[in-house]
Amino acid sequence: MRLIRTGATFERTGAMNVVLEAFDAPPSLRLAAKILAVPFRWLGYKGDPSQPPAPRALTALGPAYIKFGQVLSTRPDVVGEELAAQMRVLQDKLPPFPLAEARAMVEQELEIDVDTLFSSFSEPVAAASIAQVHRATLRETGEDVAVKVLRPGIERAFQKDVDAFYLAARMIEILAPSTRRLKPMDVITHFEGVVLGELDLRMETSSSAEFAANTANDDGFGVPQVKWFLSSRRVMTLDWVDGVSAGDIAAIDAAGHDRKILGERVLRLFLSHALRDGFFHADMHHGNLKITPNGDIVALDFGIMGRLDEYTRRVYAEILFGFIRKDYRRVAEVHFEAGYVPADKDIDAFAQALRAVGEPIFGMDASRISMARLLTYLFEVTERFGMETRTELILLQRTMVVVEGVSRSLHPQINIWEIAQPIVEDYIKANIGPKALLRDMTRTLRVLGRFGPRLPELAEAALMNRHETVKPAPGRNPWEVAALIGVGAGASLICLWLGALIQSI
Repeated sequence: MRLIRTGATFERTGAMNVVLEAFDAPPSLRLAAKILAVPFRWLGYKGDPSQPPAPRALTALGPAYIKFGQVLSTRPDVVGEELAAQMRVLQDKLPPFPLAEARAMVEQELEIDVDTLFSSFSEPVAAASIAQVHRATLRETGEDVAVKVLRPGIERAFQKDVDAFYLAARMIEILAPSTRRLKPMDVITHFEGVVLGELDLRMETSSSAEFAANTANDDGFGVPQVKWFLSSRRVMTLDWVDGVSAGDIAAIDAAGHDRKILGERVLRLFLSHALRDGFFHADMHHGNLKITPNGDIVALDFGIMGRLDEYTRRVYAEILFGFIRKDYRRVAEVHFEAGYVPADKDIDAFAQALRAVGEPIFGMDASRISMARLLTYLFEVTERFGMETRTELILLQRTMVVVEGVSRSLHPQINIWEIAQPIVEDYIKANIGPKALLRDMTRTLRVLGRFGPRLPELAEAALMNRHETVKPAPGRNPWEVAALIGVGAGASLICLWLGALIQSI
C-alpha cells in the first residue's frame, strides 16, 4: 500500500513527469509508470501546492523520501539545474513543527523548565527531515546556542518507510534475479541502521565530539562544540555558528569569498577525513555546511557519520591512486585482491573496462563530464563482472557523490582527480610501504605477545588433546593450537628482544 501510494503521490503532484524527464527515461518506462500510477492517483497525497512538483511529492511522502531528494539536490549534472535547485529546499527549509511542542520536548528530555535554562528560545530557524533547530541564549553564561529537537513521531514515520523499502527490495530480488548481486535487502538493512543511529541524538553528540577532536588542526574547517549537560536522546545543544549556507551562492559572492577555494577545500577535507581518520561526515550537503565571515567551512548535523577500517582505506587509496596514475592494471588487481570482483573473471578485460571509465575524465574540466553517463557506464561494468554491492562502502560512495555536487556548485570547473592526487599520494607514502609494513608487524607482534602467559596452558591442551585446561575454539585441531603456541612464543621472544633493545638505546 505504501509503494502504491508513492507512485500515486508522484502522479497526483505532477512529479512523475518531472522526474522521468530529468532522468531521460525511455518511452517504455514512462508508459509503464503511467499505467501503474494513474488508476491509483486518488490515493496519492496532495502535498503543499505552493511547492514545485518534486519537492511537494517527497515532502508529502515523509522523511526517508526527503533524504533521497537531498542527495539529488546536489547533482545538477544528473537531474538538471532546475530540478536540483527545486530540491534544495529539502535540506533545511521544510515546514517546522510548533514552538510549543519543541519547548515541551526540551523540558521533558532535560527535566528542567526551558525559561530556567534559557533567557531566550526562538522560533525554528531551520527545519529538516529529522529535526529542527532553535536559537537560544543560555541564562547562566549569555552564550548563544543551537538547540536541535527531533520531530514528534519521527521514529514511527521512518519505520513505515523502511518497511516499504524492504518490501520493494524483496520484490526486486524476486522479479529481477540479476539485481541480487547488488544486495537490495542488505542495502536497506544498512540504511535502517544509519537511520536508527540518526534518531538518537546522544549518538550524534558523541560523533560531533569525536569529529571535532579529529579535525582540530584542519585549516579553514570547524565543528561547533557540543554542550553535553544540555543534550539527551531527543535534544542536542551546541555552539551557535554565524555564517551563510554553502548553497547560497549569491550570499557567498556578496561576502567576498573565493568560491574556487571553497569548492576545492570541501573535496580536500572529505578525502582527508575518509583516508586519514577513517571517520567522515556522511551527510555533507549544502544545508549542513556554513561559510563563516572569515571564510572557514563549519560542518553541522552529525547524525550520519561514516567509518572505514584501515584495510578498506588502503584499498580505497590504492584504487584512487591507480586511477590518478592511469595504472588501470593495478586498479583491477586491487579489486581482485580485495575480493570486490570474483576470482574467475578476466583481470585484463576488467582493466580494459576501467580504462574506458577513467580515460574520459583526465584532461577535461568537470563541467564537460556527464556524471549521469559515467555512472550508467560504471553500473554496466559492475554488472558485467559480477561485482556485488559492498555495504561497508555505501556511505562512502553516497557521500562522494554529494560532496562532488557541493564542490561543483561552488566551482563548476573543479576536477576531483586533481584535488585528490596530493592527498592520496601523501596517504600512500605514509600507509603503504616499508614503514607501514614495519608498523603493522609491530602491532601484530604486540597482540600475539599477549598470549605469552597462556603458553603453558595452550601447550598442555595441544599435547593432551583434552579440554580440561583450555577448550580450543570449535573446529580447531591440536595442530592449529600448536601453531598458535609457536607464533605466540616467537612473538614473545621478539617483543622481549625489542624491549631490551629499546632499553639499551
